[in-house]
Amino acid sequence: MTAPEPDSTTHLGDLLKVDQWQALCTYVAQRFHKAPEVMVAVEHGLLGARPFKSSNAIVCAFETILLALPQEQQLGALRAHPTTMGDADFNQMAKQYEQRFGWPFILCQQGPRRLGLSAKAMQANLSRRIHLPLERELHESIQQMARELQCWLDTCLSITPVVGDQVWDWQERLASHTDSTDADILTVTYLTPAHRACAQEIAARMRECGCDEVHIDAVGNVVGLYNGHSPNAPRIMTGSHYDTVRNGGKYDGRLGIFVPLACIAQLHQATRRLSHAIEVVAFAEEEGQRYKATFLGSAALTGEFNEAWLDQADASGISMRQAMLEAGLDISEIPLIKRDPTKYRGFIEVHIEQGPVLAARGLPLGVVTSINGSVRFVGQIQGLASHAGTTPMSQRTDAAVAVAEVILLAEQAACQHPDAVATVGQLQVPNGSINVVPGQCHFSLDVRAPIDAVRDAVIARILAGIESIQTKRGVRISLEQVMQAAAAPSDPDLQQCWENAVTALGLPVFRLPSGAGHDAMKLHTLMPQAMLFVRGEHQGISHNPLESTTSHDMDVAVSATLHLLENL
Repeated sequence: MTAPEPDSTTHLGDLLKVDQWQALCTYVAQRFHKAPEVMVAVEHGLLGARPFKSSNAIVCAFETILLALPQEQQLGALRAHPTTMGDADFNQMAKQYEQRFGWPFILCQQGPRRLGLSAKAMQANLSRRIHLPLERELHESIQQMARELQCWLDTCLSITPVVGDQVWDWQERLASHTDSTDADILTVTYLTPAHRACAQEIAARMRECGCDEVHIDAVGNVVGLYNGHSPNAPRIMTGSHYDTVRNGGKYDGRLGIFVPLACIAQLHQATRRLSHAIEVVAFAEEEGQRYKATFLGSAALTGEFNEAWLDQADASGISMRQAMLEAGLDISEIPLIKRDPTKYRGFIEVHIEQGPVLAARGLPLGVVTSINGSVRFVGQIQGLASHAGTTPMSQRTDAAVAVAEVILLAEQAACQHPDAVATVGQLQVPNGSINVVPGQCHFSLDVRAPIDAVRDAVIARILAGIESIQTKRGVRISLEQVMQAAAAPSDPDLQQCWENAVTALGLPVFRLPSGAGHDAMKLHTLMPQAMLFVRGEHQGISHNPLESTTSHDMDVAVSATLHLLENL
């Protein structure tokens, strides 16, 4: 690669000096000297992508270039990479990996926060990836090469994602609270001791970051306010939830709490006030894990809290009302939580993507265009329990076989419509036994689509099919709707603010819908909303202990959010 002459440094922007650019040229040449076609493609691609406004922009361009190459050149790039070495067991499996895929195992050993990976973590990473399909593992390997470049640039440019590291540490600390007796399993459900400990820690973090007012409201939401210098200016609301699914990840929801708090911390440290106030809400409940109530926290803000929820009981027979009283919450104040939309500019939410789209494109950030509409049901099938050995197949009333047909029916109905999805995520045979024909089954059903009419068409087809299954199988099937949320298109002005923020960081703007539901879709009924997605590691896996992102990506998310807040 030809390094620029000294008089061309202005073309490179303020980030790279000539000697740093020359170092990057050398890095690329050393990395790909065994794959000349790739080296030339990366040389031309990076030269054409300048000037770079940030190291993230360099890494993004590098990964985009590699992902756009023909597969044979991608394979050449991977084959030229040095083998990642570990202990004897790791090296043995790494040989099996190379035999399967045809290139050495590639792993950035600095890890997502540059603290290094333990031998156990490296082994777990290799054990997971050795079973991936070739196409997915090829992309994962390219992402690891880009991550190596990111860490190298930290040294070359003498930069550190200090704010991203801080957000990382905050989330690690919050994840120490769990309902599980196993500290490695993160489960935080509504108003458990772990949940209440999280609320207290978030409140303390809000005060530490400089919020002027902090309180826990009548449903357990933690609210922090950073005042603006114009008291009559409409506020911007932001935040996300702090409860988790069972055995979940550390970033779902929580990232959207700590990113804006990091912005407030920077403003407070600089003794700066914006014209408008920033209200951060850590929503107490979004996942619907302990009770059959989803978006409980944000529903209270929109005036949609259903008092019937209070009489629901959890698996231990504890009602929501009892749990709230034990937590010291004043149920009579719930109606007072509803926000006046005239006092708000809108709601913004930062969230880990929970999907593979950004990772597959080598992009740290994505601007959300809309949130899919969703409906959730809990169902029950009543058949007849009978002896597994003496009941002929033709005379059985098997609830499990019936629910199997419902699952296939849901899959078939969703496949009829692009972007629609239907999922049976919970399935139980109460008091089941190995030698008993199941007499009862409990199940869940989740249907989503970017357009409400499409979602409803899928549901209608499923309901019609259920009628047929009941008749054919002689079972009784009941469905109870426990949640419905309309599709929520992003506000055009707020979406443009996110796009401007991404552009200001020198990153390409990529737009995508959200298949997952978020608190923003509830706030959408009250005020304008728009979301920003942050890339997840491991192909964006979420609702899983593997859910992760890097401190670099969190750092750039904070920068984008601060830009939006400053330029509303």
